[in-house]
Amino acid sequence: MFLLHTDHLQVIQRQKEPEFGRLAGRMSKHAPSAFYVSILSFQEQTAGCHAYADGAKTSEDMIRACRMFRSVLADFAAMQVLTFDEPAAEIFGSLRRQHVEIATVDLQMASIALSHRLRLLSQNLGEFFKVPRLTVEDWTVA
Repeated sequence: MFLLHTDHLQVIQRQKEPEFGRLAGRMSKHAPSAFYVSILSFQEQTAGCHAYADGAKTSEDMIRACRMFRSVLADFAAMQVLTFDEPAAEIFGSLRRQHVEIATVDLQMASIALSHRLRLLSQNLGEFFKVPRLTVEDWTVA
């Protein structure tokens, strides 16, 4: 079973080739129920929507921002979403005490994957390889 990092989720949402074809091909070999997303990805994507809306200068900009929010909401409503809960927080604390040096949100996402025994799918292998016991793969490369 797999946790999609925000970067893999964006490849699916934007259907950017050739990464999308590679990712979709590999995902098609598994049941849809094998894939999860994190509430942290929702937070990241809605933060982007907020930033766009906050900078809206015209009604058209605001309409686009609302469409972006609606699209993110629809995407996450259709997926299995995991949260940063007590087991993930315990793992996060342990990793912090081990001085694993990656971005906080990435360490939180890694903690979610570890707490659910999921493989993390991410394009950011260099950072996630620093996390002990985490299995991370990039399905967007050949």
